[in-house]
Amino acid sequence: MANPRIRKIADRIQVTVAEMLERRIKDPRLGFVTVTDVRVTGDTQQATVFYTVLGEETDLVSTAAALESAKGLLRSEVAKQLGMRHAPTLTFIHDALPESARHLDEVLARAKAQDAEVAAQRGSSYAGEADPYKKPRDADEADEAEEADESS
Repeated sequence: MANPRIRKIADRIQVTVAEMLERRIKDPRLGFVTVTDVRVTGDTQQATVFYTVLGEETDLVSTAAALESAKGLLRSEVAKQLGMRHAPTLTFIHDALPESARHLDEVLARAKAQDAEVAAQRGSSYAGEADPYKKPRDADEADEAEEADESS
């Protein structure tokens, strides 16, 4: 979606669909829906609306059915708002991004806990010297080293 015109159309569709779901669609099956993203094809004939639902799996199923039944009303309102010759067809897809983000957070928390366990089992002594870096020599030591080099 590199074209800025298509991005503006997608943004306008997202706002229109969200407002319609909030104000005009009175389906009792509709749960707490958030429209997360809209992707429009390059020819603006198809729009994919990504949404999330707060609640259980049953809420997700009933919300999907409510969105399918309200698809025609939503498409006609999108056509009115956009003022285009052809209104894009709407396809609703449940957005899996929050679940995958939650899964990644759990994996990272587990890895952090395992790192803490390994750090607790590890001793506090160093494998080599306590300070493995070379130190700059003092001026006296440098003079002695130069005298030793000259005498050799």
